[in-house]
Amino acid sequence: MGIIIRQSIKGTLVNYLGVIIGFVTTFFVITSYLTTEEVGLTRVLIDAAILFASFSQLGTSSSIIRFFPYFKNDDGKNHGFFFWTLLFPVVGFLIVWGLFILFKQPIINLFSEKSPLFVNYFRYVIPLGLFMLYQFVFEANANVLMRIVVPKMVREVGIRVGLLIIYILYGYHVITLDGLVIGFCITYFLAALIDIIYLFTLQKISLKPDLKFITKPLAKDFLFYTLFLVLAAIAGTVTPLLSSFFVSAKMGLAFTGIYAIANYIATVIEIPNRSLNAIAGPKMSEYIKNENWKEADALCKNVSLHLLISSLFIFFIIWINVDLLFMILKNGEEYTTGKSVIFILGLARLSNSTLSPGAGPLQFSKYYYMSLIFTLLLTVSAILLNIWLIPLYGMNGSAFANFGSYLIYFICLLILVKWKLNISVFSWGQLKALVVVGILFGLNFLWTKTLTPLFAMLPIKEIISALIEGALRTGVLLLIGVASVYYWRISPEINNLIDKVLKRA
Repeated sequence: MGIIIRQSIKGTLVNYLGVIIGFVTTFFVITSYLTTEEVGLTRVLIDAAILFASFSQLGTSSSIIRFFPYFKNDDGKNHGFFFWTLLFPVVGFLIVWGLFILFKQPIINLFSEKSPLFVNYFRYVIPLGLFMLYQFVFEANANVLMRIVVPKMVREVGIRVGLLIIYILYGYHVITLDGLVIGFCITYFLAALIDIIYLFTLQKISLKPDLKFITKPLAKDFLFYTLFLVLAAIAGTVTPLLSSFFVSAKMGLAFTGIYAIANYIATVIEIPNRSLNAIAGPKMSEYIKNENWKEADALCKNVSLHLLISSLFIFFIIWINVDLLFMILKNGEEYTTGKSVIFILGLARLSNSTLSPGAGPLQFSKYYYMSLIFTLLLTVSAILLNIWLIPLYGMNGSAFANFGSYLIYFICLLILVKWKLNISVFSWGQLKALVVVGILFGLNFLWTKTLTPLFAMLPIKEIISALIEGALRTGVLLLIGVASVYYWRISPEINNLIDKVLKRA
């Protein structure tokens, strides 16, 4: 776990640096300079481009993780593995581009009534999707080489800084809305360019394929796995993006903008998931390949435990400060209707982050094809729940649909993983972590009933007293939570990390 912990910690720090930039962008720039409809436009464009890129990959990102152990060798060229990771997305892009042109008019008709602004910029989905496509591929190549920090720096920091500059230029009327959308495309192009330059500096990739190494069984397995992933991507990739499209089509871009801000806040909960799963994935693939089931089970439990601990604390911090967030948010009164969405999506992100390590063992095992059933179940349930719940509960309905569909998906998937591979994400440490955060919520309730009113009586501005009270309350409760995790010895890795920090201090 050494390299996994080190790389994941570095990756998480990068992620949180990106969160700080994203926080400034979201709470002080976007909400100041963009209308809710324009916020919705940027969200739907990004989601549509992600959808385009995900289909175009033809499962390349997952194939890279699964098959790299077969190509890996000591000379660092890995039998020209990098060449194949570039070739398949080209084929996928041409296929999806053709489908894009074929279904363009029906898609336009779907959004023309409630979201005409999206129709005006629909054409930019193609270049934006292309640049995202190869950014995904280059980052996956870096992951299997155990080098996640620089690509994450590009994605979490570089892209956010670029978008921040574009938003500011738009806010000061240096560029028009057309320029803002074009700026999005340029930012993602530069991100992909930096990633591939970094890969070449590692000197562990080669554009020369070793055709003799590609045996018929390996080629057959690769092609079958890729075909499977194409079908799985149609189901699995659509689901996280359904909310934006359903809210845009049924309620309009203004509501999509409010939902996007709420979703951004909730997404912070999954940040540790991005780093830890990214670096643990190749290790899990290696364990499954070598049939080291005991190590795979231990890794699965370990990753899930640490994701639960980190995600619980982030969820706790967000929710106890949610009113303060809306208070400091520019035009916050327009976005307060998304408060309950934050809570529902927060629970969804918390459960997804904790249970997601259970999908890895199935994905990398000989039973990988069975996960297609669950991804289809995920998408169908999400679509049906959105259609049913949005007319009843609006944005909250879409959030409930997101939460419910993923819960159904993970329950079914984890039962199969336990049955077929005897691997589970659950451990007693998770129950201890839930107890700790449950106590923290109780202490927060007592604080707000007894001490918060005293801060409101201070002879200073309301926002200043709220900031002081919020920071003090968060700091004290967080310190109690970390101390509880440490003294209860929920995680040996966390204890070792805290011991090292204390020794240096």
